[in-house]
Amino acid sequence: MRLAGPLRIVALVVTVGLTWIIVSILLGGPGSGFPRIQQLFTSPGSSVTAEPRARKYKCGLPQPCPEEHLAFRMVSGAANVIGPKICLEDKMLMSSVKDNVGRGLNIALVNGVNGELIEARAFDMWAGDVNDLLKFIRPLHEGTLVFVASYDDPATKMNEETRKLFSELGSRNAKELAFRDSWVFVGAKGVQNKSPFEQHVKNSKHTNKYEGWPEALEMEGCIPRRSSAS
Repeated sequence: MRLAGPLRIVALVVTVGLTWIIVSILLGGPGSGFPRIQQLFTSPGSSVTAEPRARKYKCGLPQPCPEEHLAFRMVSGAANVIGPKICLEDKMLMSSVKDNVGRGLNIALVNGVNGELIEARAFDMWAGDVNDLLKFIRPLHEGTLVFVASYDDPATKMNEETRKLFSELGSRNAKELAFRDSWVFVGAKGVQNKSPFEQHVKNSKHTNKYEGWPEALEMEGCIPRRSSAS
């Protein structure tokens, strides 16, 4: 009976020692957190890894364009607050940052063979002179690409000749473009068919995203290079 006290003490010491060893093994040592506990409850295939970022190509396109194609992305203006953007082959042709956009129609003329910018200008279609726009687009050479992005109001000063010239560049919507509509368009001098690169949203108080303006439009794609331009 006298051995009961010492045996209890020995048993207690052994229990404490074993407990400390087990806890140390599970915790992986001081300052290491809980990696070994996590390993016990996590299967090898269920480890969480950071998702790789989606690769972006020229002008932020999700896929690269085929050879002999020009990558583009354009955004119309948002109401009368945020200006439009026109990007081609990873080069920003027009934007608020470049300080070359304005109310109305923002137009970039591009050589359809080499993709080089010819000229970029904004035309005020609310208070400007439509003849300035006509002088800009009348003398285009065959194969010239025409990028157009609206901002605020693209149509108040439009006349029949203006609408006809844009239609000849491949536009389906130029004839019906109206006050504060949103419009983005890519056409070319000498096209035989209507352009596949065009978006248009009517200004309507029932559907407008902003109080007096429809939503901004975003369009991207790949344009075949012209084999030659005259």
